[in-house]
Amino acid sequence: MSLFPEIQAAAERVRGVAHRTPILTSHTLDEQVGAQVFLKCENFQRVGAFKIRGAWNAVSQLTPEEKKRGVVAFSSGNHAQAVALTCREQGVRAVIVMPRNASTLKRAATEGYGAQVIDYDPETESREEIARRLQAEHGYAVVPPYDDARVVAGQGTVALEMFEELTRLDVLLTPCGGGGLLSGSAVAASGMDPDCRVIGIEPALADDATRSFRTGTLQTVHNPQTIADGTRTPSLGTVTFPLVLEYVADLQTVTEEAIAEAVRFLFYTMKLVVEPSGALGVAALLSGAVVAKGKRVGVILSGGNVDGPTMSALLEGRLP
Repeated sequence: MSLFPEIQAAAERVRGVAHRTPILTSHTLDEQVGAQVFLKCENFQRVGAFKIRGAWNAVSQLTPEEKKRGVVAFSSGNHAQAVALTCREQGVRAVIVMPRNASTLKRAATEGYGAQVIDYDPETESREEIARRLQAEHGYAVVPPYDDARVVAGQGTVALEMFEELTRLDVLLTPCGGGGLLSGSAVAASGMDPDCRVIGIEPALADDATRSFRTGTLQTVHNPQTIADGTRTPSLGTVTFPLVLEYVADLQTVTEEAIAEAVRFLFYTMKLVVEPSGALGVAALLSGAVVAKGKRVGVILSGGNVDGPTMSALLEGRLP
């Protein structure tokens, strides 16, 4: 069964909940990379990232009994906030497992939306195991950050909106952590513009998805120390990996320095606050990891949740 109809259905569920975010352009960016670039600004989304789409689509499909028992999720930040806000608006209890080194901004926002946050040490503990234990103890429904067809379908609405507005793209660049946004975007592209090549971008320090794509075998990485904290997932999932293999044209990696430069470019040139994970596509273009001269290129800026100290360091030319 194709996931594309599920993405179309998800678009109806999130309508009026998720913002239909703007698509911006920059003559400076176009000149530098020799392409016509369209930036989908999910940094302007509710909770500051695309994650509200998948969270809302997943929680909306829980049964009344599941909603009554509550939800458990695990995330370093953006999915945590999205589930917390979704559950608050749908009247569902939310428990979120977050690493102790998570962004203070993202943790505060998650708690501000009413969720209970449970800390864990990513060096010694597994967030998935903690979530499964809580599920067994309390009967919570698990809403994973990416490895869930309902979540993937929700994330795919980002690309669906781009094609509804732009009609055609030669290339679509999408950040990749666990592959929810990438696989959903690729399925949406296949349904809207089959000739569009979807390319996932991840940090070189967290290149598990690229290695998985190249080898056809699921590869892992342990707690990678990249500034793109939204991509610190251990691997693609059992749902997302097959979709990536089937629908994605390529994956490429970028250095930490290239990510930082992209954040600076977006801030100083376009006056956009974009978190490192969200700037991966622009990093790929500016660094030459992806060459798209003469092409129509879509780029998903996946989020803008970056704390003050991190942003200050990046703008000053330092890696935090």
